[in-house]
Amino acid sequence: MTLSRLDRLLLARIADQAERYHDVIAQIKDIVGVSDARLNVDERNLLSVAYKNITATLRASWRTIDTIETQTRHSAKERKLMHRQKERIERDIADICKDVVELLERFLIPAANPGEEKVFYCKMRGDYYRYLAEMTHDHHREQYATTSLDAYKFAYKHALHTLDPAHPTRLGLALNFAVYYHDICNSPERACFLAKHAFDEAIAVAAHPSFPRSNLEDALMILQLLKDDLILWSGELRGEEGPRQ
Repeated sequence: MTLSRLDRLLLARIADQAERYHDVIAQIKDIVGVSDARLNVDERNLLSVAYKNITATLRASWRTIDTIETQTRHSAKERKLMHRQKERIERDIADICKDVVELLERFLIPAANPGEEKVFYCKMRGDYYRYLAEMTHDHHREQYATTSLDAYKFAYKHALHTLDPAHPTRLGLALNFAVYYHDICNSPERACFLAKHAFDEAIAVAAHPSFPRSNLEDALMILQLLKDDLILWSGELRGEEGPRQ
């Protein structure tokens, strides 16, 4: 049975509702193959959400085991078994991250239109190299971290020239780029600087009556996340600096 693009999109939507995210990815990959790697917004979002849900589940599993391992006393055998399980999860995370970055680098980014589409895909590339850096403990970590930084820088520079400061894609990029500086570079100073700059610019634009209402809900949600992180990271800086006189 030959499936049309609409058939594959329908199957991807059904798989998404059933939380069968690997099936979503398989259907969207088929669409990539028959569409010269040009996805519409619905297809692109399904792909992004599927990869995000898979990696989020794996990362949550890793953190759960890490918490059990570090906060409870265990025998040497128990620690060894937990460490083995964490390594299995790390391999699973690496596999899914390498899968998405290959799709991005070989097909989606080269075919993307300038503007929001290219920013979206380059942000994704930065995100998944960041996840690889988080889970890698050998000499590859620096390589992944550098590639993630390059992807975020390219996406951010492109966003500054093509997207409104309060555009949800530009704001989401700023949020994740700031997280990169905090989590990978251990620099709450740079994270706060980037997040505050993005927040202040977006607030000024979003408050204007001409700002598209269709983008407002998503923009406000990301602005709240930026604000929450700014409060958290600023607290870390105050703790490092000690009480002010």
